[in-house]
Amino acid sequence: MSARSMNGIEWVLLITLSVIWGGSFFFTEIGLQSFGPLTVVCGRVMIAAVALWAYVLVRGYRIPADLRSWGGLLFMGFLNNAVPFGLISWGQVYIDSGTASILNATTPLFAVVLAHFLTADEKLTVNRFVGIVLGVGGVAVLIGPQAVAGLGAVSFGQFAILGAALSYGFAGIFGRRLSGLPPAVAAAGMLSGSSLMMLPAAFVLETPMMAANWQIAPVAAIVVMAVLCTSLAYLIYFRLLATAGATNLLLVTLLIPVSAMSLGALFLDEALTANALIGVALIGAGLAAVDGRLFRLVLSRQQAR
Repeated sequence: MSARSMNGIEWVLLITLSVIWGGSFFFTEIGLQSFGPLTVVCGRVMIAAVALWAYVLVRGYRIPADLRSWGGLLFMGFLNNAVPFGLISWGQVYIDSGTASILNATTPLFAVVLAHFLTADEKLTVNRFVGIVLGVGGVAVLIGPQAVAGLGAVSFGQFAILGAALSYGFAGIFGRRLSGLPPAVAAAGMLSGSSLMMLPAAFVLETPMMAANWQIAPVAAIVVMAVLCTSLAYLIYFRLLATAGATNLLLVTLLIPVSAMSLGALFLDEALTANALIGVALIGAGLAAVDGRLFRLVLSRQQAR
């Protein structure tokens, strides 16, 4: 089934979401100036959970009371927040925000492979296979020869982001089981679950309240990332998912690296390397192949001649 064309409002929301999520890599970089990666994630998910629960209460949504729903939300918080947020934050200790956003853009490619093996209705097609090959090529260009010449801190940081993308892929498949819950409730619940995991981890491993170099900018970055890049982003995401569909929403992954790399270059003095540009182009081509609409457009025009 082909994706329908989006209207103007949906395009505005899609671009807004890409800028917001691209900004999360930027704000993470700032938060890491004062806090450890686990503390950054802990602050992000806890503040976001509080903000979303406030929204849930104002809207009067029903809150689930059964253990099965809360078990699913807890596991979703692990797959969709705790693991990927933690890996991305840790990875950005060693690599810049632009590179992290490009590697994170491989999420749909992992999702396609996982869906082939774990679902009955989303098998690999030719265009999806081509997309995976292009995406892997983009990752190889981005990581560079150090992947085979010897592993260092930078390589581990890059693989951490890929691990986060893999976790997002699993979360996308498991998240189908939560489709019966209102989106805001599901988001608030999974963020609460990830908060329960990250709070003890941050205190045991990083003792955040003992940080001696608290600064206004890193604290503000965590708050903005929680409210804007997490709470508000989830509301926009689920609105687009309901109106524009999952296929159209896939386009956001093409746009996130653009905003993340632009913010990094403008405000963090991050260099735009040739490898990064080639890598994002190949990954973008891979996502376009997975999406399939570009191929369908070309084919339809050729048939119309």
